[in-house]
Amino acid sequence: MAASTPVTAPAAPRVKRDRTHYLYIAVIAAVVLGIAVGLIWPDAAVQLKPLGTGFVNLIKMMISPIIFCTIVLGIGSVRKAAKVGAVGGIALGYFLVMSLVALAIGLVVGNVLHPGDGLHLTNALKATGHAQVSSDALPPVDFVLSIIPTSFVSAFTGGQVLQTLLVALLAGFALQAMGSVGQPVLRGIEHIQRLVFRILSMVMWAAPVGAFGAIAAVTGSAGLDALKSLAVLMLGFYVTCVLFVFVVLGAILRVVAGLNVFSLFKYLAREFLLILSTSSSESALPRLIAKMEHLGVSKPVVGITVPTGYSFNLDGTMIYMTMASLYIADALGTPMSVGEQIPLLLFLLLASKGAAGVSGAGLATLAGGLQSHKPALVDGVGLIVGIDRFMSEARALTNFAGNAVATVLVGTWTKEIDKERVRRVLSGELPFDETTLMDEGRETVAEVPEPREEGLVKA
Repeated sequence: MAASTPVTAPAAPRVKRDRTHYLYIAVIAAVVLGIAVGLIWPDAAVQLKPLGTGFVNLIKMMISPIIFCTIVLGIGSVRKAAKVGAVGGIALGYFLVMSLVALAIGLVVGNVLHPGDGLHLTNALKATGHAQVSSDALPPVDFVLSIIPTSFVSAFTGGQVLQTLLVALLAGFALQAMGSVGQPVLRGIEHIQRLVFRILSMVMWAAPVGAFGAIAAVTGSAGLDALKSLAVLMLGFYVTCVLFVFVVLGAILRVVAGLNVFSLFKYLAREFLLILSTSSSESALPRLIAKMEHLGVSKPVVGITVPTGYSFNLDGTMIYMTMASLYIADALGTPMSVGEQIPLLLFLLLASKGAAGVSGAGLATLAGGLQSHKPALVDGVGLIVGIDRFMSEARALTNFAGNAVATVLVGTWTKEIDKERVRRVLSGELPFDETTLMDEGRETVAEVPEPREEGLVKA
């Protein structure tokens, strides 16, 4: 009897080791170090601001091509254009409702706390407040016209997200109408998308340097004195944002999509850390697009909801403007009645859309809105300049959380979400590829069959 040969099992494929967790440990260490430097050597820390600005600019450099590729690939592979229109309509309707909810919550908290009582305004602070009035915020009609780029190429160089969105929508619908003829173009854009995401993953290794510079500059310029004097406003604002995100958004997410908000935010933990360290939600926009697609939301929903939400779904900014307006009115000794508060806040709701894309839009919009609607309150804007950067972190985190939840909700309402994949991703079965920031194994562009002519037989 022949000796039996032992059967050896085939070697398991080598798992690619994720080294990016070292990167985010370095980011945390950089934040702690930046705070220490800002408190110990404040003058030197302020000079480090270009480090943070440079990193955020590197991220912004990638936003337009990522949005363009995502939307064109998403729309170009959808058979019915009406589906894209439905996604946009549902998203905008949801953004409007949630903006009003955020304003209402801020209104209630501001009227309960009255954090501005007992403060005194100096002439220097008055001048500081007027200096914050920005000419960049546009009235509604001019804002709509500004969405149209000067040229096709300027949509990518101007840094305006909505201009890129418009060009991408037109290109996507054109390729959709072209059918199989447009397939080579879609294939080319797919390869460009892979290139752009790979560049983004390389840029992310500069995050610790950017986080260190940004946090050190903010801490050094504001210091502890500003934090102590305005602690009530800051604490009230932070608590309000937390309640809005985990109670309001969490409840809606559970009821509509059946998901736990803590599981979703755990999946997006690295993006929250990036925003916290840079005080900019735009720094996480490209990664949010990649992660929402990996989660199982369709490309058209992600491509339309996320970029549009970054301009129209500013929940944190809504809460900030509400509480800041009431704070300034109380500090100036001219508290507003509810009848005066509501028209002002509805005006700020519209004004915030005209300031989409403006750097420091929260403070600039607040000052510009007060200048137009209630000029006497502009004097008090100087009271919050010192802590605006600290509050901008909470604004950015809340805006980001709102847009992440909105993407899942719109995907659920339009039935453009793979719920089984969502479960597997949030449970850790399908980890996100931090190296490429996209799923290399998934096919992006669906093949469109060539049209056949009836009655013709090839000889």
